[in-house]
Amino acid sequence: MSSLILIRHGQSLWNAANRFTGWINIDLSSKGEEEAVEAGMKLAENLIDRVHTSDLIRAQRTAEIILKLNEASDDVPTRYDERLNERHYGSLQGLNKAETAEKHGVEQVRIWRRSFDVAPPGGESLEMTAARTIPYFVEEIVPDLEQGLNVLVSAHGNSLRSIVMHIEAITPEEIVSLEIPTGVPLFYTYAEGSITRNE
Repeated sequence: MSSLILIRHGQSLWNAANRFTGWINIDLSSKGEEEAVEAGMKLAENLIDRVHTSDLIRAQRTAEIILKLNEASDDVPTRYDERLNERHYGSLQGLNKAETAEKHGVEQVRIWRRSFDVAPPGGESLEMTAARTIPYFVEEIVPDLEQGLNVLVSAHGNSLRSIVMHIEAITPEEIVSLEIPTGVPLFYTYAEGSITRNE
C-alpha cells in the first residue's frame, strides 16, 4: 500500500492579479508561499519518497516548501516534466480575466476556462491537456506507487483536474464543475492496482 498526494501550487502572482497564466513561468505570491507552508505543515509527518512536478516555478516552489517542512523526508528525488504543466491558454496568456470577459463575453470565457473539449485561441482544451498528463501519470507515477513509494505530485489546476478525472472516472460533463483549490492536498491510497480517494 502506498500514498498519492496531489497538490495544486499555492497562489501565483498572476492568480492574485486575475490573469490567465498557463505556461508563463510566474512565481508564487506571498499568499501562495503561505499556502505552501500551510500544506507543508499538514504533510509534515507524511513520508514522501518521490516528487513529480511540472516545468513551472510555481509548482516547483510549492513542492520545495512542502519538503523543507517534512520531517520524515530527506533528499527526496524530484522529477520535473512539462507534461504536468498547466494547460496552455494560448493568446489569452497574460490577459486579465475580467477584461477578457468584457471583450468576448462572460459565457465565451467560461467555455474556454471550464469546458472539456473547447480550447482557447491558440491554446489547449482540458481534453488536450489530459492527452499529455494521463500518459505521464500512467507511465511515470503509477510505477512509483506500484513499488510502494509515497508520491507527491505538485502541479496545476487543470493538469490535476485531468489526473483526478482519470483516477476517479469522472465524466467530461462532470469535470466542468470540479474545482481544485490552491495549496490544499488531496489524499489517495494505492493498493492492489486501484487508487481510492481518502475522505
